[in-house]
Amino acid sequence: MQTGNTGFIFPGQGSQKVGMLSELAEAFAGVQVTFDEASNVLGYDLWALVQAGPEEELALTHITQPAILTASVAIWRLWLEQGGGEPAIMAGHSLGEYSALTCAGVLAFTDAVGLVQKRGQYMQSAVPVGVGAMAAIVGLDDDKVIAACNEARESQEVAAVNFNSPGQVVIAGHAEAVARASELCKAAGAKRALPLPVSAPFHSRLMKPAADNFAADLAAVSFQAPRVPVLQNFGLETPADPDVIRNNLVSQIYNPVPWVDTINRFATAGISTVMEIGPGRVLSGLNKRIYGEMSAMTVNDPASLEAALTEVGTA
Repeated sequence: MQTGNTGFIFPGQGSQKVGMLSELAEAFAGVQVTFDEASNVLGYDLWALVQAGPEEELALTHITQPAILTASVAIWRLWLEQGGGEPAIMAGHSLGEYSALTCAGVLAFTDAVGLVQKRGQYMQSAVPVGVGAMAAIVGLDDDKVIAACNEARESQEVAAVNFNSPGQVVIAGHAEAVARASELCKAAGAKRALPLPVSAPFHSRLMKPAADNFAADLAAVSFQAPRVPVLQNFGLETPADPDVIRNNLVSQIYNPVPWVDTINRFATAGISTVMEIGPGRVLSGLNKRIYGEMSAMTVNDPASLEAALTEVGTA
C-alpha cells in the first residue's frame, strides 16, 4: 500500500560515519544480511569497515558510495519488514538516487552496489587529486553565485553544482577557479565560502569523462520500470521508461543537483511528510529550510524507526 502524502528521500555522500546503523544491526538481523550481500559484490567486508573504520578509508568515494547505498537499502528493507507502507514518491541526492531507484525496484541491489563502486572510481579518476575543488557558498542568492562563477571561469571550469537550500549553494570546478569564485561570492555579500573536504569536483563539467566511462556499465545492467515514482536529479521528472532513467543517470554525473526544486516538486505533488531513509539527517535539515511546512523525519535507528511507523502508519 502507498501512503499518498509521504515522500522518501535518500542521502548522498557526506552522510556516512563510522559506526552507522550499529543500533539497528543489534536489534534486527536483516541489516547484517544486506551488508553481507554487498560485501560479496565488493570483495571486502563492508560492515567491518563501516563499523571500525578508519574514517579516512570510509571517506574514499568508491567506498562511501556503496556504504551509503547499502545502509539506505538495509533501512528500506527493515521498514517494509516491520509493516511500513510504500511512499507516493522517492528522490535521492546525487548518489542517493541509486538508493531510491533500488528501493523502487528499478535496479537489483547487487547490481546497484557494483554500479556505485564503479561510479566512485570513475569520478575519482576523472580529475587528478588537487586539480579540482568544491566550496559551499552560504548566504548568497543563487543568481549571484552563478554570476560569480561566470566571472571567475576565465579559461577554466567552475559552476554552481548543488542547490541544496535557499542560501546554500555548492560550487565546483578547477581549484583555482573555485578559489576565485569564492572570493567574488564573498565580495558580493556571501556570509561564508567554505572549501569542502572532497577529492574531486563532483557534478561539474569536469566529470564528463567519468560519465562517458560509466555509460557502458549502466548499459550492461538491467533496468526495470519503477514500482514507485522516482524524481530524478537530472530532468526533474519521474520517468517510467527504464532507458530514460538510465540516460538520466549518465547526465546526472556532470550536471547540478537541484535539491531545492526537488523538494518544491514534492510540495506541489501534495507531499506533507518526507522521511530520510539512510544514515544521518543532512537532507532533513535542508528540507526544513526549503519548505518548512513539510514534516521531516529520519529513519536510521530503532527509536526513529518506531516513531516513523507510528506517525506514518503501516501498510
